[in-house]
Amino acid sequence: MSEILYNKPWILQRADPYVYRHTDGSYYFTASVPAYDGIILRKADTLAGLVDAPEVEIWHKHESGIMSCHIWAPELYYIDGAWYIYYAGGDKDAVWEIRPYVLECKDADPMTGTWTEKGKMGRADDDDFSFEAFSLDGTVFENRGKWYYIWAEKVGVGKQISNLYIAEMETPYKLKTVQVLLTTPDYDWERVGFWVNEGPAVLKRNGKIFMTYSASETGVDYCMGMLTADEDSDLLDPLSWKKERYPVLQSDASLEVYGPGHNSFTVDEEGNDIMVYHARTEVEIVGNPLYNPNRHAMLMKFGWEKGRPIFKFT
Repeated sequence: MSEILYNKPWILQRADPYVYRHTDGSYYFTASVPAYDGIILRKADTLAGLVDAPEVEIWHKHESGIMSCHIWAPELYYIDGAWYIYYAGGDKDAVWEIRPYVLECKDADPMTGTWTEKGKMGRADDDDFSFEAFSLDGTVFENRGKWYYIWAEKVGVGKQISNLYIAEMETPYKLKTVQVLLTTPDYDWERVGFWVNEGPAVLKRNGKIFMTYSASETGVDYCMGMLTADEDSDLLDPLSWKKERYPVLQSDASLEVYGPGHNSFTVDEEGNDIMVYHARTEVEIVGNPLYNPNRHAMLMKFGWEKGRPIFKFT
């Protein structure tokens, strides 16, 4: 079995990595693949075991129309006795018409079970504008018996800006409430190349909800920010969330870790908190950064200070 080297390439050429640990202790891994043409899953008893675990494509892109290109950032969840994958996809005849979609599997084993397309994520009945523009990176979490969906969506007026929004969920594939703006790229470190907030990930600890996200273009300036809310607060009130003024993680040339971002959270077999993220090991990127395959999944063991997570490469 492979040994884990933290903050080094763990699973090669797998961007937007997501790890889910099931109730039986099994680990599942999914990510964007370089061809952006399908959704893969791996399963193992340990995080180290995921490296050499067989990779199964459980869904492939359509030949045409919606979901026919740019299959991005899948995330796996088990909700009310069924499996769900949240992901984004475009149309090969309109490649930037990226929208969020949902797959459902009611079988016990998501690796071998039947996956059913639930279509585009449904907006609330009184919402007539969500998911009509470039929308991606959906993530879900539960708090106080309610499920919430956070995603990135571009504003179509003036400069194209990617914001993060939140809504309560009615079902695993439909929202109950109209979107609420959580964060927009306010600071210079969120505006390199593009004005971007995307890739949300949620961590609940110590009575708090921490939401990390990624900012700027996908090269070496890609970095992570964070918002924090009390778990007893109204999560649909933007004032419940406090945004960090500076990045909580960014490139470190001394360790050859460039553009860390689009993370998820899990725990290892001993219960240690682990952040799963992607990064590059080279400064110079050949070609368009989006289509260069060398964003590798990495692992970071992180600790806590004064009740908040501290992300450090060493």
